[in-house]
Amino acid sequence: MTLLKLLYALIPLFSLFSVLAQTSSEVKSYIIHVKQLYNNDNLLHYHNSFLPPVPTSNDSFLYSYKHVISGFAARLTAQELEAMKAKNGFISAHPDTMYQLSTTHSPSFLGLYPGTGLWTQSNQGKGVIIGVLDTGIFPSHPSFSDVNMPAPPAKWKGKCKFANKTVCNNKLIGARFFNSASQLGEDSPLDQNGHGTHTASIAAGSFVKNACALGNACGTAAGMAPQAHLAIYKVCYKSAICPRIDLLAGIDAAIEDGVDIISLSISHISVPFHDDFLAIGTFAAARKGIFVSCAAGNNGPFKKSIHNEVPWVLTVGASTTDRRIIATAKLGNGQVFDGESVYQPKGFPAGKMLPLVYGSSCRNISSLGVKGKVVLCDGAEDFEPLYQSREVSDSGGAAAILANLEQDGFTTYAEDHFLPAAAVSYMAGLQIKAYINSTKSPKATILFKGTIFGDPLAPIVAGFSARGPSLQTPGVLKPDIIGPGMNILAAWPFHLDADTSGSKLTFNIWAGTSMSTPHLAGVAALLKRAHTNWSPAAIKSAIMTTAGRVNAVRTAILDEKLAPADVLATGAGHVNPCNANDPGLVYDIEPDDYIPFICGLGYTEEQVGRIVRKQVNCTSKIPQGQLNYPTFSVLLGSSQTFKRTVTNVGEPFSYYFGKIVEPKGVKIIVKPSQLWFTRLNQKASFSVTFSRSSNMTNTYSQGYLQWVSRKRTVTSVISVKFT
Repeated sequence: MTLLKLLYALIPLFSLFSVLAQTSSEVKSYIIHVKQLYNNDNLLHYHNSFLPPVPTSNDSFLYSYKHVISGFAARLTAQELEAMKAKNGFISAHPDTMYQLSTTHSPSFLGLYPGTGLWTQSNQGKGVIIGVLDTGIFPSHPSFSDVNMPAPPAKWKGKCKFANKTVCNNKLIGARFFNSASQLGEDSPLDQNGHGTHTASIAAGSFVKNACALGNACGTAAGMAPQAHLAIYKVCYKSAICPRIDLLAGIDAAIEDGVDIISLSISHISVPFHDDFLAIGTFAAARKGIFVSCAAGNNGPFKKSIHNEVPWVLTVGASTTDRRIIATAKLGNGQVFDGESVYQPKGFPAGKMLPLVYGSSCRNISSLGVKGKVVLCDGAEDFEPLYQSREVSDSGGAAAILANLEQDGFTTYAEDHFLPAAAVSYMAGLQIKAYINSTKSPKATILFKGTIFGDPLAPIVAGFSARGPSLQTPGVLKPDIIGPGMNILAAWPFHLDADTSGSKLTFNIWAGTSMSTPHLAGVAALLKRAHTNWSPAAIKSAIMTTAGRVNAVRTAILDEKLAPADVLATGAGHVNPCNANDPGLVYDIEPDDYIPFICGLGYTEEQVGRIVRKQVNCTSKIPQGQLNYPTFSVLLGSSQTFKRTVTNVGEPFSYYFGKIVEPKGVKIIVKPSQLWFTRLNQKASFSVTFSRSSNMTNTYSQGYLQWVSRKRTVTSVISVKFT
């Protein structure tokens, strides 16, 4: 197995790990919070003043943070840390931890076409700078060509840290690396993993004709914002680890350099926001007017698995597109089960039935006598399908049928397997197993059907896509949105193992909220270009209130079990970029509006100040549901009333009436029930009162509130939990 396949299999397993006990002489990395200076003129000197006169480590000072926090990162012994705590201005120390890394067809699936619609109205994101914090980039890939690209905006202050600076261009305008905490020796922005190259091209890749993965999913590849600039910040490494010290430094640099959008396909476990340095860093970005798109995480479909819960970022779940790369398992009794595989060898004898055996999880199956046979493998938590296909291949098997874990349901992965294979649903696996047990000589074969478009059920929420409610703020609905994240074809630094085409174009298919996140970053870039005066919150509102809630056949979006997905899986719904360009009304939030919200979470003023990077007085605080958010998440015991304010960004003279689909068991009253506007950017406020109309407890219900005009419908999804 190649290193890339190994990494692919291991990425979901990387997680936040416990910091080991430290001896007095052992050096560890810390983020140090200190009192803030009134200006940054002497910032480096101030931060160095906290270090011992003769540090134990020659490279003890790692980073001086300018924007994200008031503090710095350093390597210290336990004794040095204790001495530092006694110094005036010291606030707290936090050991470093590791964060985890959480397209030919995507643009057209989302309604983006050259020469028309949003791509024309936004000039394909021309002049917008997207900062991608990931594993770096492979700069020579044609997806990062700067043909017909304009020069970077005058505000750009970034750097190209490749040894050969000519690899940067008008597309790839900056590339930096931050490895002081990782100590892995990757002293270049070059991507040695693939993840960063993939995500960057999804966000803003240039047009590349004849893009394929092993002859499948072929077409013209393009990012969501093909004319946007890319700024790369390598904060994760070949082994897929992302030290938070380096991550903070990357966010700090992106703010300083002048990016407009940040794409963060990185997540970690849920912790209070004052201990969540991704939350703290992204608040600094939001305060500077930077839109941040973050991965919801890949721990679905379980409730409360959501990551990146803060309301100042767009939290993105993953869904399918209508493209599938079909590999069908056909049984001896005539039953067929459509699965997927990107590896579809032409020489496989599809018409010939082969003996079929059950290999359980397909570990160590050489003793089962599988040579020349098709092997059914059950899904296994700790043995990925790629490992399974290798084991079957190494044991002499002719083909494999790889069944999902129960939790993945009907979410099937198109992967580069080691032999002919079909990845099928959990239910298909059960039926195939029943067939094996029903006959003395079970047989099967694999039929490869290539790339098929037009799945009528798309989009479907991917099984791995993390679900709400938020552990930290259940009064704010998360995820915010879902977007394409399943079997996405995008740029790749390396040739796939089975690629014998000789093509110099290298693309790969991957899945995860890591893929949906840059899709939304690219959409935000288009909206930023089309509406230069919109705030990050306004862009976010436009995306959320215009999202789709039905699939291609106009029925409710489904989940991995092919049951109607609830709003804890979809958030506001599936992104619709063209509708987001003309939302009519937006729910805007200024950065300081978050402070009463954060105060209302029960944090101390010092903890709130740590997040917002200034001294605060929490005499003013609001409940979570009072934040001017585009959706509602209500914990309903007694009646509650929440206020919202919308801003008119549609037509100067416009009228909207309220339409309510009440959640089951809930009575909703909206006052006023009509909104009138006479000018652009005019604001109007209304209240929404939620009351029980049943005795339900400890269950969820959902509905929506819409403001409807002659041309537009502005939708706020409602989630209610009865307490």
